[in-house]
Amino acid sequence: MKTIFDILSNECSKLVTVSYSTSFSLATKMLDVSIRKDIYNIYGFVRFADEIVDSFHLYKKEELLDRFENDLYHALDHKISLNPILNSFQNTFHSYQLDIEHVKAFMKSMRWDLHKKKYLTKEDYKEYIYGSADVVGLMCLKVFVKGNLALYNELKESAMSLGSGFQKVNFLRDLKADQEGLERSYFPGTDLKNFNELSKNLIIKEIENDFEAGMKGILKLPKEAQFGVYTAYKYYYQLLLKLKKIPSCDIKESRVRVPNYQKLSVLAQSYLNYRLNLL
Repeated sequence: MKTIFDILSNECSKLVTVSYSTSFSLATKMLDVSIRKDIYNIYGFVRFADEIVDSFHLYKKEELLDRFENDLYHALDHKISLNPILNSFQNTFHSYQLDIEHVKAFMKSMRWDLHKKKYLTKEDYKEYIYGSADVVGLMCLKVFVKGNLALYNELKESAMSLGSGFQKVNFLRDLKADQEGLERSYFPGTDLKNFNELSKNLIIKEIENDFEAGMKGILKLPKEAQFGVYTAYKYYYQLLLKLKKIPSCDIKESRVRVPNYQKLSVLAQSYLNYRLNLL
C-alpha cells in the first residue's frame, strides 16, 4: 500500500532535518504533532535542493538540479515520486494547497546559486531572498494556519520578514564560507575585502527590522505553531547577538555558532516565556 511508502517518505524528511540542522529540528519538535511532519517535509525538500547547489562540487550540479526539478514537478503533477523526499513534499503540497509560484520562486533562487556570484543591486538581493527564504516561510505559514486563509493573509508579511531575517543572519554568519568556498557575495554595495563595522551594523539593523516585523506575526500564530516558531526566532536572535559582539574583521575569519548547551538554554527560556504568556 502507498500508505506505508508515505510514512517511510515522511520519516526520510524527518531524518534529513535532524541530520542537517540540529537547531531547526529542535524548533520543529516544539510544534504540535498535528503539523510537525509537514514542516519536516518542507524542510527536506528545500534542504535537498540547497545541497545540490552548495555541496556537490565533484558532480555536475546543473544536471543534478535539472533532474531534481523535473522530478519535483512530476511529483506535484502525479501525486507520487519514487524519491521519498519529493513524495513527502508533494503530500504536504496538496494537503495544504501550497502555492506553485512559491515553489517556482524557490527553484529560481537555487538555480541562481549555480552561476550568480555577486548581488550588485537591491532588486536582485531582494528577489534572491524572496525565493530562497520568504517563500519557505509562506509554505510553512500555510501549514501553521491549517487552511485559515484570512489568518494567512494577515500574517504573510510577517512570515516573509522572519524568513528574510533568518536568511540574512545566515549570510552574515557564513561570510567566509560563501566568499572563499563558493565565491558568492550576497550583500549589495558591501566590499567584503574591506568589511568594516559600518557595513556590519547596517546589515544588523536591517535584520533587526525584519525580526521586529516577524515577532508581531509570531504573537498571532495558532498555539500549535507559536512555540516552535518562537523557539526558532530566539535561536536566530541569539546568533544575531553573538554577531553584534564580534568585530567585523573576525566575522570574515570564522563561523559563529551557538553551542548545544546554549541552544538548550534558549529552549528553556523560550518555554518559560511561552508558559507565562511573556511573548
